[in-house]
Order: sequence, then C-alpha cells, then structure tokens
Amino acid sequence: MDEPTGGLDVSVQARLLDLLRGLVVELNLAVVIVTHDLGVARLLADRLLVMKQGQVVESGLTDRVLDDPHHPYTQLLVSSVLQN
Repeated sequence: MDEPTGGLDVSVQARLLDLLRGLVVELNLAVVIVTHDLGVARLLADRLLVMKQGQVVESGLTDRVLDDPHHPYTQLLVSSVLQN
C-alpha cells in the first residue's frame, strides 16, 4: 500500500488504520506499506526500512529504528516529527 491514509480526514484515517491492523493480526497477513508518516509506520509495521534516493539507509525493528536511529537521514526524519 502506498500512503494508505494520505488525503483522508483524521477520523477516517484512524478507522482505516484500526481496520488494517485488525486484518493483519486476524488473518496473519504480511503487508508492505509505503509512507512518510512515521506514526503510521510505528502503528502498523514490525520492521522498517528507511530509504533515501532509492537506497536503504537503515533497517530493523520499527521501535528500535525510530527510538534509536543511527543513520543521519533517519535521525533527521525522526527529529522533524518531534518538532511538529
């Protein structure tokens, strides 16, 4: 899925994310989600790949990557979310 919540009202986003998370758990699905929203990534993804200019710069368990980013680009992404 590419930006599954892009352009949606906040309440619709929440319902869609709850539905997706429930389907993944209930049906034991694997899902690939492309998003710029790190909150969505944290909610839905067990593992995370951070890409810059088409190259993977960091990967790992989502919480580890977002809580302790090692690559400067990942650090920039995480800090930009904290500032907003």
